Amino acid sequence: MVRVLPPWFENLKNRQARAPKIYVRDTGLLHSLLGLAAADDWCGHPKVGASFKRFGIEQVLSCTGLRDTDFWATHAGAELDPMVTVGGRRYGFEAQTWRRARHDEVDANCVAGSWPRHIWVIHPGDEAYALDEQITAWPVCGVPDPDFS
Repeated sequence: MVRVLPPWFENLKNRQARAPKIYVRDTGLLHSLLGLAAADDWCGHPKVGASFKRFGIEQVLSCTGLRDTDFWATHAGAELDPMVTVGGRRYGFEAQTWRRARHDEVDANCVAGSWPRHIWVIHPGDEAYALDEQITAWPVCGVPDPDFS
């Protein structure tokens, strides 16, 4: 019923979050606990972004079969969740509530250099498309298998 994402951190120059994230996995249950019965109720709710992020994380994990995940975040607000390590390389996911994913919403610190190798932005739109060489937008209801190469 809940998912615990442990933090991933290493000794970098910026301060990183070190406490795990704990959240309700079932967004329907979350909406019920918040007293939100219909889509019109939650569309303007302050927790809509958090709810979509949880839904996006669960979609990614269920569609890709990934199980060993964590998250990365700095105290300045940059974050990737979930983040996975496959073959010794790190890959990140980020959920955005914009109909079309926006490159400027992915923190520049996340894509500096070769860390992580690739980021997938989950969005509520209908199509997948590249935002640049390291960032690909995916629709939340059509998450394909990621290319971990």
